[in-house]
Amino acid sequence: MRAQARGLAEAVADAVIEKTVGGRFAAPWAGGATADRLAPPWPDLLVTCGRRSAATSIAVRKASGGRTVTVHVQDPRWRANAFDLIVAMEHDPIPAGPKVLKVATALHDLTPTNLAEAARVWRGRLAPLGRPLAGVMIGGTTQRQVFTLEDGRRLLAGLERLRAEAGAALAISPSRRTPPSIVALLRDAFKNDPRVLVWDLESENPYRGILASADLLVVSGDSVSMVSEALCTSRPVEVFDVRSPNHQAFLDRLVALG
Repeated sequence: MRAQARGLAEAVADAVIEKTVGGRFAAPWAGGATADRLAPPWPDLLVTCGRRSAATSIAVRKASGGRTVTVHVQDPRWRANAFDLIVAMEHDPIPAGPKVLKVATALHDLTPTNLAEAARVWRGRLAPLGRPLAGVMIGGTTQRQVFTLEDGRRLLAGLERLRAEAGAALAISPSRRTPPSIVALLRDAFKNDPRVLVWDLESENPYRGILASADLLVVSGDSVSMVSEALCTSRPVEVFDVRSPNHQAFLDRLVALG
């Protein structure tokens, strides 16, 4: 969510300040141990993302006397006229309208410039894996869907087919949501293979470097954001189906759009 709000703000504003706020019912100016304090002068533009920050957007808009333009990313589950603009996914239930812009993929903060920089930084580190290089971006368990060990075995079988059929090297980027059992499964399967990298989740994150450098991307379908980020690279993208009904409408629409 932070990447979505930051990506939009950086695309339209010269100076961007990122702040994190508290829970849904916290006063936006209260601050606290894990939240930034918000105070006048109010910004020209406020970009928020996620339902918890919707109340903050409404409060700042009111406190500024309507001078702050408020843009909310994702369906706020609130009436549209409480914001100046809502940017929601096509599959979100909120209807399009004068203040609601529907988009096919999630917003993000990846640009040609920062991808080119990531490619420069990671080119030498990924080069020993060889070509073609398949980047594998793995999400994991969500609030509604468990990424099971059986899912991990299906993913491993697919990657082994990819290696056999295309001769591809693999650069695998698990995420913080990836169950340890899945990471262990992949590490064990490829532990003696010099053409496979499995990120250890401790060293520098290769995620952007892989996106920028791979010839093909494989992304687990539990993450709308990861699929959206992969699509911005112009590489071929294959989605590993984790049978998530919550994301099926998103994927179906992408397929329909070609």
